[in-house]
Parts: sequence; structure tokens; C-alpha cells
Amino acid sequence: MSTDTSTPRNKQKQERSAEVHNKVMLTRRQFLLYSGSTAVAASTISISLFPGSAQAADARVVGYPRKLIAKLSELKDNVPVDFNYPDELANSSAMVVKMGGVQAGGGIGPKRDVVAFNYLCSHQGGPLQGSYLADGPHRILGQCPLHLSTYDLRRHGIVVSGQAFESLPQVLLELDGDNIYAVGMLGLIFGRHKNLLES
Repeated sequence: MSTDTSTPRNKQKQERSAEVHNKVMLTRRQFLLYSGSTAVAASTISISLFPGSAQAADARVVGYPRKLIAKLSELKDNVPVDFNYPDELANSSAMVVKMGGVQAGGGIGPKRDVVAFNYLCSHQGGPLQGSYLADGPHRILGQCPLHLSTYDLRRHGIVVSGQAFESLPQVLLELDGDNIYAVGMLGLIFGRHKNLLES
């Protein structure tokens, strides 16, 4: 292809091409300004619309019942106490445990070592009653009798091993004097499409 620009016709073609090119191209400065604005808009949307933000968590907790489940002074280290939450319907069995001074995510009390979790494996709903294990600094619930899933109670019930791919639903707790109240859930209880069911 010839790059001869000496003829007036070729010169006009190049000028027209440059005009068209400039209409669809951005300068570096324009690109940075537009992409920065887009990033700010996208992060603002994700903060206000998606779960996990403080606003969304507060909104979800408000609808749960506040239920007295135990007294801090009566809990013994590493001995789970059973209760039902958020209702008395199917799949609501749960446990609260004082983990002997081992601090945990979502823990309450002076040592932040009191936590509560639903008893059903998040994989296929296997029962986890009687499977709490305290070994050195580790605090585990499991193995599930169905597919051997285990959960780390120090870190919001994340999966340690097995077939499960979701954390164990954690019961959110509140301490009022010596009373321990269940006030919400973090995660979906196995077998439910929402945690709060009508009886």
C-alpha cells in the first residue's frame, strides 16, 4: 500500500481518517478519568446492594428473634449446650460453647471465646451433635457422619475438610450481663430457603 502523501487527494484521506480516529479514541487522561469514575460508581453500588456490608448485615439481623439461650456463668469450658434457633421447627438445632479461652470470630464474653453454631452439616445436613473437639488451640465441629466434613469454630465455622463447601451457619450472640442471647444467623441453615420460616 502506498504511503504517498504528496497528492491532495491522499492528504484529504489522511485528514479524514485522523478525524474519524480521534472521534473513537480516548486520550490517556480521558481513559483514566472515565475508568476512575466507573470504579467509584461500581464500588458504591457493591457496598450498598450486596450482602456483607454493615448495612445489609444490620438489616438481616433485625428480623430475628432475641432468645435467651444460656448464662455465661453456667457454661463449662468445651462443653456444648444445645438449644434451638431461630425457631423450634426442623433443622433449628444448635449449640453454644465456651471454648476455654480460645478467641473466635464472632465470639462474646471477656475472652471472646463463646460461640454458637447450627448442628447440621452444610453439605447434606448430616447431624453434628456430639462431634465437638477441643485439641490444643483447635476447636472443631465434625466429622460429619455422611461425608466427613469438619468445621473450624475459631474462624466462623469455615470448612476444614470433607465435601462441604459452605461454612457452618453461625448463630450471632449478644451478652447482656450474665445472659447470652441468640440474635441472628450468619449463613443459611441446611434444608431451608430462608432461615426464618413461618410455623
